[in-house]
Amino acid sequence: QVQLVESGGGLVQPGGSLRLSCAASVGFSINTMGWYRQAPGEPRELVATITSKAATNYADSVKGRFTISRDNAKNTVYLQMNSLKPEDTAVYHCNLKRYNSLGYFLSEYWGQGTQVTVSS
Repeated sequence: QVQLVESGGGLVQPGGSLRLSCAASVGFSINTMGWYRQAPGEPRELVATITSKAATNYADSVKGRFTISRDNAKNTVYLQMNSLKPEDTAVYHCNLKRYNSLGYFLSEYWGQGTQVTVSS
């Protein structure tokens, strides 16, 4: 059973910064890790993803403010969030997708989520 453990959420003022971390209990050679968020009454949306070869993808709403990175030796993905806005308030969930050597999707895992609140 793969577990994803998130940390780093909290309350921050507009314009502030937070860094989220997500550690996977098991490492896979071919995978994509990422962050999704869900605000109350809204569907879950993609924030950013990073492949095992470090290719990144960002939602337009966070480009230039958020940076995703990973440490493959630690099976950990990070999300550095700068210039935070009240509309960034949401529960942030870590996600891991596994693929085989041909690029076919195998399985997906989710973390429990960490609350990020941006408010003055």
